[in-house]
Order: sequence, then structure tokens, then C-alpha cells
Amino acid sequence: MRTSVRTGAWVGGLLGALVAVTLASATIGPVAIGAGSVADIALAAAVGGTANAPASHRTIVMSIRLPRIALGAVVGFALASAGTVMQGFFRNPMADPSIVGVSAGAATGAVAAIVAVPVALPAAAFVGALIAAFGVYLLASEGGRTPVQTLLLAGIAVQTFLGAVVSFMLVSAGRDLREAIYWLMGHLHHSTWTEAIVAAAVVIPGFLGLLAYARDLNVLLLGEEDAHSLGIEVERTKRLLLTVSSLLTAAAVAVAGVIGFVGLVVPHVMRLLVGPDHRVLLPTSALAGASFLVATDTVARAGTAELPVGIVTAAVGAPFFLYLLRKREVRTP
Repeated sequence: MRTSVRTGAWVGGLLGALVAVTLASATIGPVAIGAGSVADIALAAAVGGTANAPASHRTIVMSIRLPRIALGAVVGFALASAGTVMQGFFRNPMADPSIVGVSAGAATGAVAAIVAVPVALPAAAFVGALIAAFGVYLLASEGGRTPVQTLLLAGIAVQTFLGAVVSFMLVSAGRDLREAIYWLMGHLHHSTWTEAIVAAAVVIPGFLGLLAYARDLNVLLLGEEDAHSLGIEVERTKRLLLTVSSLLTAAAVAVAGVIGFVGLVVPHVMRLLVGPDHRVLLPTSALAGASFLVATDTVARAGTAELPVGIVTAAVGAPFFLYLLRKREVRTP
């Protein structure tokens, strides 16, 4: 009961923070729009009414800013959720959503779609991510078991190989080089409601599945033998956690490119604040990740020249992670 109340309090506070960040972000841009007008426009759209704002403001908010904010929130939510699970799964503070080759596979698929294969880029990235994750799992599995250490090493090897493939394609990209590099930096430019809805359709059910296994993930932290003795079907649970985390990461990377540090730093910060219990840590990290990416994307587009959001998350996340490391606050899950 106490855990439920504590989780509810944190989730309520973080939802309020996400709403505040969303309103603030929607006011920022070449055309200044007040927070009151943004709220009026969004509320009118939700209930099917008409806002007391100029038509141009309604178009900017509903067709440009809010779709981008919504996609950023979904992507941040997915990356932070997957990062939280991966850190617990591997019991490694350096684990992030890309550790099993998902991001490298998505990058391979996306760059191939840009420079060589005439297919839809998000679809190519999504398929590439899943193929890479499935390949890592097959390489690491033996006799029905998948040792975590072998999975980690296989992920590193596949990431390295696919990185070489991407580099080769970039050398051969020609006029498509700029587009490929921009995608690899991570971006939310030209976001649409369709992208946000499709990504959410994968992310939300996947998150609920992970949340249902939060207690099992807590037990896995004790070690596989202890988890088995406590009644956890270890290999089945590991397969499910790995599959769903890979799906969430693939959905995020497919629509936004490679965005680093969200799935690494946000779970660490929330673990310091709420503790290691994944029943609390998973939902709070997800919401904090959504707010973090919306805020960093706001910074990315607030200047005279728009930056890929992956640059901003790295510029903010890397120094902060080093600060935590210096303060000895980076802890094994």
C-alpha cells in the first residue's frame, strides 16, 4: 500500500512537470504565443471547440509545435523506460537502451534507406533495429539459456560491426551524406501527429508489459539462482524484458534517430531520488525521460539555427553523468 501511494505521488508530480514543460515549450519559437493561448488552443482541440486565438496561432500550435512535443515525449518516455530495464537487467550502471545493438541496427537500416534502398526510412530503421536485437539474442543463446555476460559481449560486437557498415555507407553516400548524418544525430524536426500516434501505439503497451514485470526485475537483481529459487521463470522473464525493451527502443529510434544519454542518465537520477524498486523507478523514469527530451528539444530549436536534439542531450547528459561519477553517485542497480 505504501509503495502504491509513493508511486502515485511521484507520478502525479512528474505528470504536472510534463504538462508545465509542454506548455512552456509550445510558447517558444519564431512566433511568440502565450501559455494561456496555448492552453486555450489545446483544450479547444481536445473538446472539439474553437479557441479564442488567431488562426495562424492555432495552426502553429496544433500542426507544428504540439506534434513535435508529443513525439519528443513519447521518444523520451520509451528511451528512459528501456534504459531503466536494461540497467536492471544487466545490473550494470553503464547499460543503456542501445546495448544489445538496437540503435546500431536502426542506424544501418536508416542509412541504407537514405543512400541505397528506396523504402520508408522509419520502417527500415525499425526493421533494422529488431533484426540486430534478434541477432544478438541468437548469438548469445546456447542450450536454451542466455547468459547476461555473453549477451553484453555479443551486443558490443554487433554494435561495432554495424558501426563499420554504417561508416562504409556514409563514405559512399555522396549527396545523401548530409541527410544521413543529420538522422544519426537524432532529431524531431518535421514531426507529425501520425508519427507520435504510431510510436505511442508501440510504446504504451510495451511499457505496461514492462511494468507488469517490475517485481520480477527486482528479484532478478538478487541473481539468477536466487530468482529461480523464489519462483521466477528466469529465462522466460529475461526474453520478455529484452524483447519489449528492444521494441520500445526500436520505435523511438525509428522516428527520431539516435538520441543518446536519455536512457543512461535519467534512470540514474531517478534511482537516486526514488530508490531501486522498479515498481516506482520505472514509471517515474519514463515520465522524467519524457520531460527531459521535450526540454532539451526546446533548447535545440530555440536558437537562431536549429540543432539536432541528440547534440543537446549529449551536451547536457555527458557532463551531468561525469558529475554523478565524480560524486560517486553512479551506483550499480
